[in-house]
Amino acid sequence: MLGPCVSGVRRCFSGLWRLEAQLKGVQFEGKALFVGRPIISVAANSTLLLGDNVNVTSSLRANPLGCFQPSVLRTLEPGARLILGKDSGLSGAVICAALSIEIGEGTLIGSGAMILDNDLHADLSLEGGNAMRPPARPIKIGRKVFIGARAIILKGVTIGDRAVIGAGAVVTKDVPADHVAAGNPSSIFPKRRPGGNPA
Repeated sequence: MLGPCVSGVRRCFSGLWRLEAQLKGVQFEGKALFVGRPIISVAANSTLLLGDNVNVTSSLRANPLGCFQPSVLRTLEPGARLILGKDSGLSGAVICAALSIEIGEGTLIGSGAMILDNDLHADLSLEGGNAMRPPARPIKIGRKVFIGARAIILKGVTIGDRAVIGAGAVVTKDVPADHVAAGNPSSIFPKRRPGGNPA
């Protein structure tokens, strides 16, 4: 009885967290559900866009694995783009874009996963006004991808539709559609259908 009541209270606060996100510059293409308060920052002249029916989970008890931290959504530089497609969802995950991160429709991002298109430190080899700009390369994640808990997707990676990223994987190279990436650094192999045949 207590569980459904707590869940209902969390959902009541979703509108408040959405309003806060809007005030920070987040754009919405429809409904979005915030379960718990995320950490959001939007750099000037950048884009953080949530598609219809995006689910952002930050509450400790809202995920069976638990969320050891709130979800973090950040654009770091002017001109940066962070796009979460329709029906995508994340739980206690970190997504930081200095250039471009696009996540396709229906993609699910597990507890504690990180998606980073930059190294989150300055490129000291640059001179002048751009000395503090983090070097970045775009990330593009397809539709209906599953990214397991504690996985890390690093800059410059493209992940094809329906791919699976194993829990704890560190992905440094492209993953084709209908493939699995697992391990550190990740190895890539085709998904298997029941009976052992590749998908």
